[in-house]
Amino acid sequence: MTDLRKIIIDDNEIEVDGAMTLIQACEQAGIEVPRFCYHERLSIAGNCRMCLVEVVGGPPKPAASCAMQVRDLRPGPEGQPPVVKTNSPMVKKAREGVMEFLLINHPLDCPICDQGGECDLQDQAMAYGVDFSRFREAKRAVDDLDLGPLVETHMTRCISCTRCVRFTTEVAGITQMGQTGRGEDSEITSYLGETLDSNLQGNIIDLCPVGALVSKPYAFTARPWELTKTETIDVMDALGSNIRVDCKGREVMRIVPRNHDGVNEEWISDKTRFVWDGLRRQRLDRPYVRENGKLRPASWGEALSKAAEAMTGKKIAGLIGDLVPVEAAFALKQMVEGLGGKVECRTDNARLPIGNRSGYVGTASIEEIDDAKYIMLIGTDPRIEAPVLNARIRKAWTKGATIGLIGEATDLTYDYAHVGSDRAALSGLLGKEHGAVMDQPSAVIVGQGALREADGLAVLAAAQQLATETNSELMVLHTAASRVGAMDVSAVTEGGMEAAIEGAEVIYNLGADEVEIDAGSIVIYQGSHGDRGAHRADVILPGAAYTEESGLFVNTEGRPQLALRAGHAPGEAKENWAILRALSGELGNALPYDSMAQLRQALVTEVPHLAKLDTVPENECQAIEADNLGDADFRSAVKDFYLTNPIARSSALMAELSAGVKARGGKPLAAE
Repeated sequence: MTDLRKIIIDDNEIEVDGAMTLIQACEQAGIEVPRFCYHERLSIAGNCRMCLVEVVGGPPKPAASCAMQVRDLRPGPEGQPPVVKTNSPMVKKAREGVMEFLLINHPLDCPICDQGGECDLQDQAMAYGVDFSRFREAKRAVDDLDLGPLVETHMTRCISCTRCVRFTTEVAGITQMGQTGRGEDSEITSYLGETLDSNLQGNIIDLCPVGALVSKPYAFTARPWELTKTETIDVMDALGSNIRVDCKGREVMRIVPRNHDGVNEEWISDKTRFVWDGLRRQRLDRPYVRENGKLRPASWGEALSKAAEAMTGKKIAGLIGDLVPVEAAFALKQMVEGLGGKVECRTDNARLPIGNRSGYVGTASIEEIDDAKYIMLIGTDPRIEAPVLNARIRKAWTKGATIGLIGEATDLTYDYAHVGSDRAALSGLLGKEHGAVMDQPSAVIVGQGALREADGLAVLAAAQQLATETNSELMVLHTAASRVGAMDVSAVTEGGMEAAIEGAEVIYNLGADEVEIDAGSIVIYQGSHGDRGAHRADVILPGAAYTEESGLFVNTEGRPQLALRAGHAPGEAKENWAILRALSGELGNALPYDSMAQLRQALVTEVPHLAKLDTVPENECQAIEADNLGDADFRSAVKDFYLTNPIARSSALMAELSAGVKARGGKPLAAE
């Protein structure tokens, strides 16, 4: 039950929850209060004092609005609502004083500071500061930290807001940063000079309100006003994080998160944020055909005619990779099935049920994890499969949730009960009384590592049975951004990939770089990077990467989201759906659309829920029929977080990070 209170803020009377802080109440009233240390997703520190307001009838001094609740205010002498002022002379003088103190030791770095143009300190000094300083003493300087290859530090600029410390401790779940010293000797540091060991560490760049923590790969390359900003969707995992891609000319310069409470809140993983240098390297920018065992450049006309010639009258299979938008998967399915062939998107042999959306998506939404009291993880390591989702599970744990794990024991950044590591541990939970769980919001999360073995469907059926018995929601945690969308358009074959490619003379490989294709069949590869698929190809048709074409992606909870084009594909590379449309014309069996709008129309006619962007359709629970469980151990689907797809494998920075993880995992050697 909410405790509603009336409060007057700058002559506006509003009614708010008594548990709200004054800064939140001011936001609800549409009044801006400056702040540096306060952040709505972190604990309250109350140490920058920029958010001071005047409480009428209270102590004769300004109060920190981030640390005082509405219920703490006293009513007026005759019971009138308490009065708060945010623009009185007292508040103005207090803010000017705070700003003057903050700038005592702050260096005049703005012309060379990467934060210039989007710096909270700059903006608030302009809005609330004064144009002079009374201090003439020398500024203090602080040594910079080495936090690793991602975050560059200029600690002399630090204003000790402690946002980075609170984020790494509370959200990322590592304890490597803190504040040491007292008075003017206090500084933010990493304990024992450690580099940060987290795949969410890049978020402290966004959180830092000054230029103390900036992006090392992006440093000194662009100013914010030079960048073209495009709001789109991430494909590095299946979470569908909302991102903004910033381009300078044709080059992607950086990727930053967008706020979406239902998906990624305002965090993204380091792979999402820093993978952009992989968009520039190893690119396929012209068609190739194999002649006498060697690939040679060709024109589009020649490459398409060679592909059409190879496909005519042959048994065809189409494989759909992990980064493919729904439109391209739909176009490939129509083209290949129109020629009597088969298509398959489950290239990792995941045993996902065909036509049963509650089986391959589940019934849970990402947002429901926040309030779950019991969470059971089966065959998944969310810390490397979906780091932002893992932060949500950690948030539920900090609120008191009990978490169980069946699978490999690993550091998930929170405590959990390790139930076991094999199928027997899962079957041991079935058919029991689960009294404490039944009346609490609960979730069962099953990972792709659990579904890739021969008994994957039986594992999924057991997870569904456990969810039913415990009155929990089931979530299937995918690792491929394209998988749910491709399953939605039925780009699947009964019997999986083996059945699809069995006896195929021609394999049309649409960006599937994680599969080994045996010799004997002709391979037509369509993709963006010169990875494993291109090396095996007989014809290469260069396609666009995820930042270079508009497309739909359906995330792991079944939410369709629209990714927008941020730049153009390099050289002669084309949009994926357009290549398939051109090839179908060459084959004499043209697909019935000439534009993306017509293709989308055909797509939503066949799969209506894809038209409902940013909504999670409710899936009616259908029972999964399967054989008995095996007895193998569960293994995580992702072995190396930083090298899961061709874009990441083309990135020099991802290679460096991957090498760093291996080095940390190795046994330390004594210096003899």
